Amino acid sequence: MEKDKAVSQGYMTVGEAAKKMGVTVRTLQHYDREGLLSPTAISEGGRRLYTDKDIVKLHQILSLKHLGFSLDDIKNRLILLDTPADVAVVLAEQAAGVREKIESLSELSRELEMLREEVLQMQSVNFKKYADIIVNLQMKNEFYWLIKHFDDQMLDHIRSQFDEDSGKAFMNTFMQLQEEAIRLQNAGILAGSDEGQIFAKEYWDMITKFTGGDMSILSKLVELGQFEGFDPRWKEEQDLANAYVMQALELYFARLGVDPFQEDRK
Repeated sequence: MEKDKAVSQGYMTVGEAAKKMGVTVRTLQHYDREGLLSPTAISEGGRRLYTDKDIVKLHQILSLKHLGFSLDDIKNRLILLDTPADVAVVLAEQAAGVREKIESLSELSRELEMLREEVLQMQSVNFKKYADIIVNLQMKNEFYWLIKHFDDQMLDHIRSQFDEDSGKAFMNTFMQLQEEAIRLQNAGILAGSDEGQIFAKEYWDMITKFTGGDMSILSKLVELGQFEGFDPRWKEEQDLANAYVMQALELYFARLGVDPFQEDRK
Protein backbone atom coordinates (compact mmCIF):
# COMPACT_ATOMS: atom_id res chain seq x y z
CA MET A 1 0.00 0.00 0.00
CA GLU A 2 2.81 2.38 0.95
CA LYS A 3 4.65 1.27 -2.17
CA ASP A 4 1.71 2.39 -4.35
CA LYS A 5 1.59 5.81 -2.71
CA ALA A 6 5.25 6.49 -3.46
CA VAL A 7 5.70 8.05 -6.89
CA SER A 8 8.89 7.14 -8.75
CA GLN A 9 11.35 9.92 -9.47
CA GLY A 10 10.59 11.72 -12.72
CA TYR A 11 6.85 11.08 -12.49
CA MET A 12 4.05 13.19 -11.10
CA THR A 13 0.47 12.34 -10.21
CA VAL A 14 -2.51 13.74 -12.08
CA GLY A 15 -3.08 16.16 -9.21
CA GLU A 16 0.51 17.40 -9.33
CA ALA A 17 0.42 17.76 -13.11
CA ALA A 18 -2.86 19.63 -12.95
CA LYS A 19 -1.55 22.00 -10.28
CA LYS A 20 1.64 22.63 -12.21
CA MET A 21 -0.28 23.64 -15.38
CA GLY A 22 -3.16 25.43 -13.66
CA VAL A 23 -5.87 23.07 -14.88
CA THR A 24 -8.26 20.78 -13.08
CA VAL A 25 -7.80 17.07 -12.54
CA ARG A 26 -11.08 16.58 -14.39
CA THR A 27 -9.56 18.32 -17.45
CA LEU A 28 -6.65 15.92 -17.55
CA GLN A 29 -8.97 12.97 -17.06
CA HIS A 30 -11.10 14.25 -19.97
CA TYR A 31 -8.04 14.64 -22.21
CA ASP A 32 -7.06 11.08 -21.33
CA ARG A 33 -10.52 9.68 -22.17
CA GLU A 34 -10.51 11.55 -25.48
CA GLY A 35 -7.11 10.14 -26.41
CA LEU A 36 -5.65 13.62 -26.48
CA LEU A 37 -3.14 13.30 -23.66
CA SER A 38 -2.62 9.94 -22.03
CA PRO A 39 -0.27 9.61 -19.05
CA THR A 40 3.13 8.07 -19.70
CA ALA A 41 2.57 5.44 -17.03
CA ILE A 42 0.01 3.96 -14.70
CA SER A 43 1.00 2.97 -11.19
CA GLU A 44 0.32 -0.47 -9.76
CA GLY A 45 -2.66 1.04 -8.02
CA GLY A 46 -4.03 2.50 -11.27
CA ARG A 47 -2.92 6.09 -10.72
CA ARG A 48 -2.09 8.21 -13.77
CA LEU A 49 1.55 9.23 -13.86
CA TYR A 50 2.86 12.08 -15.95
CA THR A 51 6.35 13.16 -16.99
CA ASP A 52 7.87 16.45 -18.06
CA LYS A 53 7.36 15.30 -21.66
CA ASP A 54 3.63 15.02 -20.97
CA ILE A 55 3.69 18.53 -19.50
CA VAL A 56 5.25 19.85 -22.71
CA LYS A 57 2.49 18.17 -24.71
CA LEU A 58 -0.14 19.56 -22.33
CA HIS A 59 1.32 23.02 -22.76
CA GLN A 60 0.97 22.62 -26.51
CA ILE A 61 -2.65 21.53 -26.17
CA LEU A 62 -3.52 24.45 -23.89
CA SER A 63 -1.73 26.94 -26.14
CA LEU A 64 -3.55 25.74 -29.24
CA LYS A 65 -6.86 25.68 -27.38
CA HIS A 66 -6.23 29.28 -26.36
CA LEU A 67 -5.76 30.12 -30.05
CA GLY A 68 -9.24 28.80 -30.79
CA PHE A 69 -8.50 25.30 -32.04
CA SER A 70 -11.04 22.67 -31.13
CA LEU A 71 -10.03 19.56 -29.22
CA ASP A 72 -10.85 17.49 -32.31
CA ASP A 73 -8.46 19.61 -34.38
CA ILE A 74 -5.73 19.22 -31.80
CA LYS A 75 -6.32 15.49 -31.50
CA ASN A 76 -6.61 14.68 -35.19
CA ARG A 77 -4.15 17.09 -36.75
CA LEU A 78 -2.30 19.65 -34.74
CA ILE A 79 -0.67 17.46 -32.15
CA LEU A 80 1.09 15.59 -34.97
CA LEU A 81 2.73 18.66 -36.52
CA ASP A 82 6.46 18.18 -36.79
CA THR A 83 7.95 21.09 -38.76
CA PRO A 84 7.74 24.88 -38.39
CA ALA A 85 6.26 25.06 -41.90
CA ASP A 86 3.46 22.65 -40.94
CA VAL A 87 2.69 24.69 -37.84
CA ALA A 88 2.76 27.96 -39.81
CA VAL A 89 0.27 26.65 -42.37
CA VAL A 90 -2.19 25.52 -39.71
CA LEU A 91 -1.83 28.76 -37.76
CA ALA A 92 -2.51 30.74 -40.94
CA GLU A 93 -5.67 28.70 -41.51
CA GLN A 94 -6.74 29.30 -37.93
CA ALA A 95 -6.04 33.03 -38.22
CA ALA A 96 -8.22 33.19 -41.35
CA GLY A 97 -10.99 31.37 -39.50
CA VAL A 98 -10.72 33.77 -36.57
CA ARG A 99 -10.93 36.78 -38.90
CA GLU A 100 -14.03 35.30 -40.51
CA LYS A 101 -15.62 34.85 -37.09
CA ILE A 102 -14.73 38.42 -36.14
CA GLU A 103 -16.34 39.74 -39.33
CA SER A 104 -19.42 37.62 -38.70
CA LEU A 105 -19.71 38.80 -35.11
CA SER A 106 -19.14 42.41 -36.15
CA GLU A 107 -21.95 42.12 -38.67
CA LEU A 108 -24.19 40.51 -36.06
CA SER A 109 -23.40 43.33 -33.64
CA ARG A 110 -24.28 45.89 -36.32
CA GLU A 111 -27.58 44.14 -37.07
CA LEU A 112 -28.47 44.01 -33.39
CA GLU A 113 -27.86 47.75 -33.03
CA MET A 114 -29.94 48.47 -36.11
CA LEU A 115 -32.77 46.27 -34.83
CA ARG A 116 -32.54 47.99 -31.46
CA GLU A 117 -33.03 51.38 -33.14
CA GLU A 118 -36.07 50.07 -35.00
CA VAL A 119 -37.56 48.59 -31.82
CA LEU A 120 -37.21 51.92 -30.01
CA GLN A 121 -38.93 53.77 -32.86
CA MET A 122 -41.90 51.40 -33.00
CA GLN A 123 -44.89 52.28 -30.87
CA SER A 124 -45.63 48.73 -29.74
CA VAL A 125 -43.97 45.36 -29.28
CA ASN A 126 -44.33 43.34 -32.49
CA PHE A 127 -42.14 40.26 -32.75
CA LYS A 128 -43.50 39.47 -36.22
CA LYS A 129 -42.10 42.75 -37.48
CA TYR A 130 -38.88 42.15 -35.58
CA ALA A 131 -38.50 38.85 -37.43
CA ASP A 132 -39.11 40.55 -40.79
CA ILE A 133 -36.54 43.23 -39.96
CA ILE A 134 -33.97 40.59 -39.01
CA VAL A 135 -34.56 38.69 -42.26
CA ASN A 136 -34.13 41.87 -44.29
CA LEU A 137 -30.98 42.82 -42.39
CA GLN A 138 -29.56 39.39 -43.19
CA MET A 139 -30.52 39.94 -46.84
CA LYS A 140 -28.60 43.24 -46.77
CA ASN A 141 -31.78 45.06 -47.73
CA GLU A 142 -31.05 48.73 -47.07
CA PHE A 143 -34.78 49.44 -46.86
CA TYR A 144 -35.32 47.22 -43.81
CA TRP A 145 -36.42 50.29 -41.84
CA LEU A 146 -39.56 50.66 -43.98
CA ILE A 147 -41.00 47.52 -42.35
CA LYS A 148 -41.92 49.33 -39.15
CA HIS A 149 -44.27 51.55 -41.18
CA PHE A 150 -46.17 48.61 -42.73
CA ASP A 151 -49.30 47.15 -41.17
CA ASP A 152 -49.97 43.41 -40.98
CA GLN A 153 -51.92 43.37 -44.25
CA MET A 154 -49.06 44.98 -46.14
CA LEU A 155 -46.48 42.66 -44.59
CA ASP A 156 -48.56 39.58 -45.35
CA HIS A 157 -48.95 40.79 -48.92
CA ILE A 158 -45.19 41.32 -49.32
CA ARG A 159 -44.43 37.89 -47.89
CA SER A 160 -46.86 36.24 -50.31
CA GLN A 161 -45.67 38.18 -53.36
CA PHE A 162 -41.91 38.20 -52.99
CA ASP A 163 -39.03 35.99 -52.01
CA GLU A 164 -35.48 37.23 -51.35
CA ASP A 165 -34.46 37.50 -55.00
CA SER A 166 -37.69 38.98 -56.35
CA GLY A 167 -37.84 41.37 -53.39
CA LYS A 168 -34.37 42.70 -54.10
CA ALA A 169 -35.16 42.95 -57.81
CA PHE A 170 -38.32 44.95 -57.08
CA MET A 171 -36.50 47.40 -54.81
CA ASN A 172 -33.79 47.87 -57.42
CA THR A 173 -36.45 48.63 -60.03
CA PHE A 174 -38.18 51.05 -57.66
CA MET A 175 -34.98 52.96 -56.92
CA GLN A 176 -34.00 53.10 -60.59
CA LEU A 177 -37.40 54.53 -61.53
CA GLN A 178 -37.27 57.06 -58.69
CA GLU A 179 -33.86 58.20 -59.89
CA GLU A 180 -35.16 58.33 -63.47
CA ALA A 181 -38.05 60.55 -62.36
CA ILE A 182 -35.60 63.01 -60.80
CA ARG A 183 -33.42 62.90 -63.90
CA LEU A 184 -36.36 63.60 -66.22
CA GLN A 185 -37.54 66.47 -64.07
CA ASN A 186 -34.07 68.03 -63.84
CA ALA A 187 -33.63 67.64 -67.60
CA GLY A 188 -36.89 69.48 -68.24
CA ILE A 189 -38.56 66.47 -69.90
CA LEU A 190 -42.28 67.14 -69.80
CA ALA A 191 -44.43 64.49 -68.09
CA GLY A 192 -46.73 64.46 -71.13
CA SER A 193 -43.93 63.91 -73.64
CA ASP A 194 -43.33 60.53 -75.25
CA GLU A 195 -40.38 59.93 -72.94
CA GLY A 196 -42.40 61.00 -69.92
CA GLN A 197 -45.28 58.68 -70.84
CA ILE A 198 -42.98 55.73 -71.47
CA PHE A 199 -41.68 56.33 -67.97
CA ALA A 200 -45.24 56.53 -66.62
CA LYS A 201 -46.11 53.14 -68.15
CA GLU A 202 -42.98 51.53 -66.63
CA TYR A 203 -43.78 53.03 -63.25
CA TRP A 204 -47.40 51.87 -63.33
CA ASP A 205 -46.33 48.38 -64.42
CA MET A 206 -44.06 48.27 -61.37
CA ILE A 207 -46.90 49.30 -59.05
CA THR A 208 -49.27 46.77 -60.62
CA LYS A 209 -46.69 44.04 -60.09
CA PHE A 210 -46.32 45.02 -56.45
CA THR A 211 -50.04 45.22 -55.67
CA GLY A 212 -50.99 42.16 -57.70
CA GLY A 213 -54.19 44.02 -58.61
CA ASP A 214 -55.22 44.50 -54.97
CA MET A 215 -56.49 48.09 -54.83
CA SER A 216 -56.45 48.09 -51.04
CA ILE A 217 -52.69 47.69 -51.22
CA LEU A 218 -52.55 50.59 -53.68
CA SER A 219 -54.44 52.73 -51.18
CA LYS A 220 -51.93 51.83 -48.46
CA LEU A 221 -49.04 52.75 -50.76
CA VAL A 222 -50.58 56.17 -51.28
CA GLU A 223 -50.98 56.62 -47.52
CA LEU A 224 -47.42 55.48 -46.95
CA GLY A 225 -46.13 58.00 -49.46
CA GLN A 226 -47.81 60.79 -47.48
CA PHE A 227 -46.27 59.73 -44.16
CA GLU A 228 -44.19 62.49 -42.57
CA GLY A 229 -42.11 60.35 -40.23
CA PHE A 230 -39.52 59.19 -42.75
CA ASP A 231 -35.89 60.19 -42.64
CA PRO A 232 -35.79 63.81 -43.92
CA ARG A 233 -33.20 63.06 -46.59
CA TRP A 234 -35.17 60.06 -47.87
CA LYS A 235 -38.44 62.05 -47.76
CA GLU A 236 -36.93 64.93 -49.71
CA GLU A 237 -35.72 62.63 -52.49
CA GLN A 238 -39.03 60.78 -52.64
CA ASP A 239 -41.06 64.01 -52.73
CA LEU A 240 -38.93 65.26 -55.59
CA ALA A 241 -39.38 62.05 -57.55
CA ASN A 242 -43.08 61.69 -56.72
CA ALA A 243 -43.90 65.18 -57.98
CA TYR A 244 -42.92 64.06 -61.47
CA VAL A 245 -44.35 60.56 -61.05
CA MET A 246 -47.82 61.79 -60.11
CA GLN A 247 -47.95 64.26 -62.98
CA ALA A 248 -46.83 61.62 -65.47
CA LEU A 249 -49.33 59.06 -64.14
CA GLU A 250 -52.25 61.50 -64.22
CA LEU A 251 -51.60 62.20 -67.89
CA TYR A 252 -51.08 58.50 -68.55
CA PHE A 253 -54.44 57.57 -66.98
CA ALA A 254 -56.18 60.45 -68.73
CA ARG A 255 -55.01 59.16 -72.11
CA LEU A 256 -56.19 55.66 -71.20
CA GLY A 257 -59.48 57.01 -69.90
CA VAL A 258 -59.14 55.21 -66.57
CA ASP A 259 -58.79 56.27 -62.96
CA PRO A 260 -57.42 53.50 -60.71
CA PHE A 261 -57.73 55.78 -57.67
CA GLN A 262 -61.43 56.51 -58.23
CA GLU A 263 -62.60 53.75 -55.88
CA ASP A 264 -60.40 55.04 -53.09
CA ARG A 265 -61.77 58.54 -53.40
CA LYS A 266 -65.39 57.45 -53.05
